[in-house]
Amino acid sequence: MSTVTGAVTTDPAGGPSATPPSSRLGGYWQRLLSGTWVPIVVATVVLFLVSPLVAPGSLGPTLLTMLPIAGVLALVSVGQTLVVQQRGLDMSIPGMVALAASLSTALPSFYGWPLWLGVLFGIVMPGVVGLINGAIITYLRVMPIVVTLGMNSVLLGVVFFVNSGTPAGSPDELNRFAILNIFGFIPSIFLIAAVVVVIAGIASRKTIPGRRLGYVGVSLPASAALGIRVNRYAMLAYALAGVAYGIGGVLYAGFVKTPPLFPGDQFLLPSVAAVVLGGTALTGGVASIVATGVGALFLQQLTQLLRSLGWQDAPQYIAMAAVLIAVVLIRELVPQLWRWIRSRQAGRQRVAAV
Repeated sequence: MSTVTGAVTTDPAGGPSATPPSSRLGGYWQRLLSGTWVPIVVATVVLFLVSPLVAPGSLGPTLLTMLPIAGVLALVSVGQTLVVQQRGLDMSIPGMVALAASLSTALPSFYGWPLWLGVLFGIVMPGVVGLINGAIITYLRVMPIVVTLGMNSVLLGVVFFVNSGTPAGSPDELNRFAILNIFGFIPSIFLIAAVVVVIAGIASRKTIPGRRLGYVGVSLPASAALGIRVNRYAMLAYALAGVAYGIGGVLYAGFVKTPPLFPGDQFLLPSVAAVVLGGTALTGGVASIVATGVGALFLQQLTQLLRSLGWQDAPQYIAMAAVLIAVVLIRELVPQLWRWIRSRQAGRQRVAAV
């Protein structure tokens, strides 16, 4: 009896058949590179291990400054993930973050509102704007990038009006909460972001609304055939995204104490990069929210490392773009390479059989 190295399966006739090791390896790579959380987690761990060797100043005390910004980016990226899952791209992030920061600071400082009400408005109003975005996109069939770009301009105008052209300082209570370190080493913003990411990740996989959001992202016709109200779920995705932007904007305003009028520009492109690094396809479909959160942490630590090496903003953006292109190419080319190898092997087997 001959021995074959490889996994043994059962063929349709009931007898054992061997799966070549190359096929198993190809399937492994396809699973590894198709939206799972493993690659970005491994890459992030490696980055944190390498950082102190390359630039000792990239960790240590600077970690307490990096983690809160990483938390804000993770929250914004969660919102972007929900939009990308619905085959969209949210270009209103700068306006959304600016609106949240403006309402949570200007309303208490300039208009005498209670802090809790200003913070509540800072979180809820971006959600309302997201709901409007979703309604225009789903019912009027306008391209998401056009709607969100236009809404971004409207929001920046609203921010300028609310602040009368002058940035408002964050109330002391919000600032103290945002810079608080739990147990002395866990920034409160990072902890909140981690909790939101985990809850959103579990909800997207384990709850009926979360799974239906995924179904709608994968196929509108199939979801409609199943009786899912696709327009409502698409609108829900944009509304939840707005809430995520709102939480991030409020926390960012508290952390920096006096945020600029338009602080959201720095989160737009990194949020898209975090979504891609997390394995969510820009064409929509299955989303990995937890992997997106890890991707945001990876990007922020990469930025911190490059700054420690003395890189200016322009080279940092180039490096971020290079990482993004490399990830996309690897995910596209490696599965194609394995399919080509398997087809060559199958061709040789057929020739040998003849």
